[in-house]
Amino acid sequence: MANITLVDDDENIVASVSLALESHGHKITAYHDGAAGLEALESSPPDLAILDVKMPRMDGMEVLRRLRQTSQIPVIMLTSRDEEIDEILGFNLGADDYIHKPFSQRLLIERVKALLRRTGADGGEPEPSGETSAKAIRRGKLSMDPARHESTWDGKAVKLTVTEFLLLQALAQRPGFVKSRDNLMDAAYDDQVYVDDRTIDSHVKRMRKKFRVVDPEFDAIETLYGVGYRYRES
Repeated sequence: MANITLVDDDENIVASVSLALESHGHKITAYHDGAAGLEALESSPPDLAILDVKMPRMDGMEVLRRLRQTSQIPVIMLTSRDEEIDEILGFNLGADDYIHKPFSQRLLIERVKALLRRTGADGGEPEPSGETSAKAIRRGKLSMDPARHESTWDGKAVKLTVTEFLLLQALAQRPGFVKSRDNLMDAAYDDQVYVDDRTIDSHVKRMRKKFRVVDPEFDAIETLYGVGYRYRES
């Protein structure tokens, strides 16, 4: 069982999603506006948050932006607007997944299950994917501890979301080797979850920004245009 916070102003969505998730053993706490949801997320962090994009008082993007200043809890975004800019913005702000309304309850359950399994919040150990493992990684200035979900650069902490951590872990395990976007999708996502190339690119872009906060010269993640990414160990 996981503690899940749902923030959506549509009462029908809240009722149906809560019922579906509770039927799978999860505990749901729901809020109907962004401001109330953010306050709850900051004061009592859940195992996972589900945020609607369009809400009164504070929209989901702003909730996510503020939340990511202090927390890396997994976040799934919901939107009724089928606009590419929303999805790209959401991933750039640190969303772990994105679902367009209307959606099936089965799809949502599978996405929640996959994300909880990746974090270990389903009661098990965090699940490694592809070539990733639970072993600590040290690559030059980079240190990663999957068991604690901790990463540092030159001794300075860099807070990564679940998806960002798994992507970096996949790259850093084999420095110098190129990982295609498909390879990285396999490493960071459940095989029942489809994401496109832009999603991976957005996560990598955000990772770079985080590392450049502690080291403006950070360039360990290389882009090979038309091919993928690789980790360069200095």
